[in-house]
Amino acid sequence: MNVLSDGFLLVDSNWDFSQELVEHLQNVRSSQASNIIIAGDNTKQMLKMMFKEQIKDYCYCDFDNEISVSELASYLHRHHNIHAVLLYSLDYHLATEEQRFIFDSLHPHRFLIEQTPQGFQITKLHSQALINHLSCHPDTVGLPDPDLMLAKLTGLLCGKAKVAG
Repeated sequence: MNVLSDGFLLVDSNWDFSQELVEHLQNVRSSQASNIIIAGDNTKQMLKMMFKEQIKDYCYCDFDNEISVSELASYLHRHHNIHAVLLYSLDYHLATEEQRFIFDSLHPHRFLIEQTPQGFQITKLHSQALINHLSCHPDTVGLPDPDLMLAKLTGLLCGKAKVAG
């Protein structure tokens, strides 16, 4: 599995964090195209990221609205092969019960990313995944091993895995 050729959904709950993360990934992946799909309510900024080729695609989503999240899940299921969801750790931990229900419903494989003075740190989210109408990849058959994804993402975020195009 090439961690960069697989689709990852980045939940844009904090614009500054999302921008720094995709810039970091762009720096370490050299000339290889991004396969990060970002979803959030900051359409103008997501469009800028797309034109800078920092992301593969973007989709508007109001994560406080189940109908909006359900539409996002349908779009992603039809047009992308999402292997995991990337969430800003602080926002996940500060989320209400309703927001966590939505985050836990997005995909069976979810990772929390935290920005530290040393860079980015990623951890696998161990809360129960909820497969329902909000899930963008309800079928877990054929998904890469989450521990393998975690190892590759960790190497990438720590800058230990320079990827040549």
